[in-house]
Amino acid sequence: MNVLSANCGRTLVALLVLLGTMVGPGVATAQKTGSLTEKIGQCMGHYVYGRFDEGINLANNLLKRADLTAQDSVAIYESLSILNYAKGDTFHRKSVDYLNKISKIGPCVIQLPRDLWPAELRNKWFEITNGTDAFTCASDSRPGVKTIAIMEFDNFSVQKYQDQLGPIGKGLADWFEHDFRKISSLTVVERDKINFVLQELELQKSGTVDRATAVKAGKVLGAQFMVFGSITQLDAKNTGMVVKVVSVETSEIVASVDRRGKPNYCKIEQELVVELAKQLDIVLSDDVKKLIEEGGTESLDATTFYSKGLEYSDRYDYKQAYEYFKKAFELDPDFTEAKQKMDLLQPLAT
Repeated sequence: MNVLSANCGRTLVALLVLLGTMVGPGVATAQKTGSLTEKIGQCMGHYVYGRFDEGINLANNLLKRADLTAQDSVAIYESLSILNYAKGDTFHRKSVDYLNKISKIGPCVIQLPRDLWPAELRNKWFEITNGTDAFTCASDSRPGVKTIAIMEFDNFSVQKYQDQLGPIGKGLADWFEHDFRKISSLTVVERDKINFVLQELELQKSGTVDRATAVKAGKVLGAQFMVFGSITQLDAKNTGMVVKVVSVETSEIVASVDRRGKPNYCKIEQELVVELAKQLDIVLSDDVKKLIEEGGTESLDATTFYSKGLEYSDRYDYKQAYEYFKKAFELDPDFTEAKQKMDLLQPLAT
């Protein structure tokens, strides 16, 4: 097996996990068993290998089945949307048409959008569902579950570190989102959904978002808490991070933590996640604490490359985003978050 095939194989596994499908050792197993779930997984297998038309043909054939549930139909239309989007600009309108079909089947049949969706499709979904129940239905209504939204961090670093760290605020918000998701009693609002609401409310025109306007966005998002953070790097060996949690209902600060030391932002972030959970009266098991400690990177350069990858992904420049995530992963092969982003973007980047 060559390197490209191996990478595609790992990418396929990642995508199928995100789709919630379960397959055996590979696509061949799915072909043998032929269950509907596995067939949908095959559609995304074609996506990973760049066989977009084959995936589209398979998905269209699946739509002809008489035994489809609403959930099945949504999953198939989801595959068709992603596959058509990957074919290029001339197919983007068709891709969005499938999102409209999903919205008409019923809100929240499947929790959407999922991590594997390209940034542009995610924003199109927010546009379609804005003002409907489907926009906030991802919020968990189970008793005791808190919904939390994380704002991009401010960078108050001095002199050259302001430019060197670049869009690190995106990276830090993404890491907090990633680790908060490991806590079962928290539902985390997606970063791009927050940005969409801020733009819709015209709260980003000034370039900065204060607490009052962010809390206003939190109400639209159905969040109970908003997380604000900032970093200040003073020199090569000293940095500080401050994180505050604000109640959307009262606009009061309900938790506040800070840390100063070496610029190992990942380690600082992980420690502050645990501290914030404690202040919010969230009990973390040893297993969850261990999960939070996993991943990340000690490399400052890898951190900045990862953040730049997020910035280019937000611009729908998936090739540049992929290259920056790749640089981050090459600097630190244990940086699992960078590898996951590479896997998700590989079909669009290549």
